[in-house]
Amino acid sequence: MAERNVRQPRRDISGILLLDKPIEVSSNRALQRCKGVFRARKAGHTGSLDVLATGLLPICFGEATKICGFLLDADKTYVTDIKLGETTTTGDSEGAILHQVEDFVVSRTQIEESLSQFQGEIQQIPPMYSALKRDGKRLYKLARKGVEIEREARTVTIHKIELLGVTAKTLSVSVVCSKGTYVRTLAQDIGEALGCGAHVTSLRRTETGPYSINHAFEMSELHRRRENSEQDELLDEILLPVDSALQHIPDLDLSDSCALSVSQGRAIRVGGAPAQGLVRLYASERRFIGIGRVLDDGRVAPRRLMRESNHGVGAKS
Repeated sequence: MAERNVRQPRRDISGILLLDKPIEVSSNRALQRCKGVFRARKAGHTGSLDVLATGLLPICFGEATKICGFLLDADKTYVTDIKLGETTTTGDSEGAILHQVEDFVVSRTQIEESLSQFQGEIQQIPPMYSALKRDGKRLYKLARKGVEIEREARTVTIHKIELLGVTAKTLSVSVVCSKGTYVRTLAQDIGEALGCGAHVTSLRRTETGPYSINHAFEMSELHRRRENSEQDELLDEILLPVDSALQHIPDLDLSDSCALSVSQGRAIRVGGAPAQGLVRLYASERRFIGIGRVLDDGRVAPRRLMRESNHGVGAKS
C-alpha cells in the first residue's frame, strides 16, 4: 500500500512577509502559496495586484492581519510601461484592442506636460475590469459577460508622476499614489490627453507604505528555504515584526500596571501621550501589545490589541 501524505499542522505564526509577486499569479493565489510554505494558520494580503502585475505584496500572518488595513490605506509606488496608440478593453495588454492610431507623433515635452496634468488630486472612474463590487458582484465578472454599468468617479491623489523613459510609441513612468488609484485608468487618461490612446503593458509595484521591493523575496527563495530545512527558522527569520508597518504612528511605553489595564480593555492615563490620534503601545522589554487611540479627555484606550503567541516574531522593536 502506498504511503499516504501526512498533512503538516498549521502554525500560529505572526509577522509580515515582503513578497515579490510573480506575473500571471493572482494576489490570492500568491497568498495561499505563502500560507502553505509557512504552514501558517491565518494570513492576509494588503492590496491586490493585477494578475499581469508584479512586485511588492506584503503578506500578513497571524496577528499581523489585524493591521492589514494600515497597509491597504498606505501610499503605493509603481513603475509602469505604457504603449501609445492602442486602447484595450481592460486598459492593459490582456484585453482585446478597441482602437488603434497608426500615425501620431508626440514629443517628450508634450508627454511631460500631459503627465503634469495628473499630479495632485484627480478624479478617476474605476475600470470595469476591477475587483470592486456592485450589488455583491465583482465588476470584472460582469465585464467578462459583456455587462458594463455606470461607475462614479472618485478622488485619488497622484503624489508624484515621473517620466523615466520614452520611445516613439512607449513610455516608462513612475507613479507614487494614494490607495484606490488604478494605474491602468491613469494610462488610459494619459493616452486620451495625448490624443492617441494608450494601455499598460507592464506594471510593477515597488513600494507600499514603509516597505520597498528591495527587501522582498521571490517565491523560489521561499521554497528553497522550506526545502533546505526541516525546521521553520530559515523562513521565520525573514518575517518582519508586526509593528514595522506602523512606524509612522507615535509610540508609548507602558508600565506593567498600565499594560495590564489596556489588555483588559480599560482606558488609561499615561505621560507623554500625544493630544490626539493613534499610538503604538509597548509593554516591558519593548514588547508590542497593540494600537491605542487618545480620547478627548486625554486617556488612551485600546483599539487593536495583539494576542500573545508562542510563534510570533519581532516582538521587540
